[in-house]
Amino acid sequence: MTSDVQAFETHASDADLDELRARLAAARLPEAETVSGAEPGPRRWAQGVPLADLVELVDYWRTGYDWRSFEERLHRIGQFRTTIDGLGIHFLHRRSPRPDATPLILTHGWPDSIVRFVDVIDELADPTEADAPAFHVVAPSLPGFGYSDRPATTGWGTEKIAAAWVELMGRLGYGKFLAHGGDWGGNITTVLGGRFPKQVLGIHTTFAEGPPGLTTDGLTAVEREWAEDTHDFWRHRAAYAKQQATRPQTIGYSLVDSPVGLLAWILDKFAEWSDTEDSPFETMSRDRVLDDVTLYWLTRTGASAARIYYESHNSLDPDLRVDVPSAITAYPRDVEKCPRPWAQERYRQIVRWRLAEAGGHFPALEVPEYFVKDLQDGLAAVLASEGG
Repeated sequence: MTSDVQAFETHASDADLDELRARLAAARLPEAETVSGAEPGPRRWAQGVPLADLVELVDYWRTGYDWRSFEERLHRIGQFRTTIDGLGIHFLHRRSPRPDATPLILTHGWPDSIVRFVDVIDELADPTEADAPAFHVVAPSLPGFGYSDRPATTGWGTEKIAAAWVELMGRLGYGKFLAHGGDWGGNITTVLGGRFPKQVLGIHTTFAEGPPGLTTDGLTAVEREWAEDTHDFWRHRAAYAKQQATRPQTIGYSLVDSPVGLLAWILDKFAEWSDTEDSPFETMSRDRVLDDVTLYWLTRTGASAARIYYESHNSLDPDLRVDVPSAITAYPRDVEKCPRPWAQERYRQIVRWRLAEAGGHFPALEVPEYFVKDLQDGLAAVLASEGG
């Protein structure tokens, strides 16, 4: 590492945590949704987060949740900061004890954060299976998220972030590395593979994006269903994205001022985008979801994180092609699944393609053991391939 990289520790003040609990206790809530009383299932969430679920979670957040435990978890992994293009970037860095380990950068998305990866980093760096590949793991916080700085000017879109990641890895001594991501992290990983083939050995993504305007001719029935579901999602269930892409400042006031508003805004996505029937906590722990929301709250990044949509929504270069080896995994309840014929138009060396049996948009939180094994196998295929 260079002198530009500094060790970092998080420690929220007792006053900030006391203020959070006071705001939760004084929260003003609306009446129950008019579908209240519906049987367990998606209809119960038809108007958003049900009042009863929110009240219960707010009470636990105020009286039972322990932020200090999460701070200690981050300290054990290892936290650092560095400044790139005038912006402070926070990241987790866990070096593997294995001499054959390969550098790997993991990129999260919205509405998650580095929380997405905290439960899988140790196994990726020091796997229990001796024949599993090992990695020197770097997990940065996107600009405007968590303990990274909040940009004061426009311009921090996915192309600039990808270039910053190359600079970050170089400062850590990783001239060549692998990359993984989902959601915005998948977009950034695609840019890394397409723009920086000299540095990027290959990629693994759960969020493949084909070029626009491709025909459905020749797709299987399942692939056509994927295409239809994606169209339906962006037409009927993506109001959050349009709001954040066009008016992030307006929603940002609520996200920074109201912990209950922030919780509801984020919880809605953890519920809708996970492989569950009635509650995201069927597969994810309350503590991990609250770790994520509390991180947004304490760092006041509800508005700045939303701005990644303003900077980058629909901005992936239609002509960008990825020629480095690529492994792609689709999870059944993710919000977008790209048909393989479409993916192949952009990712021109797919060395492994998988459809998981379970999981949604947050696989490292929902099905962490499967996620780790799939990532290990996918990146092993990347490394074994020609040019990998």
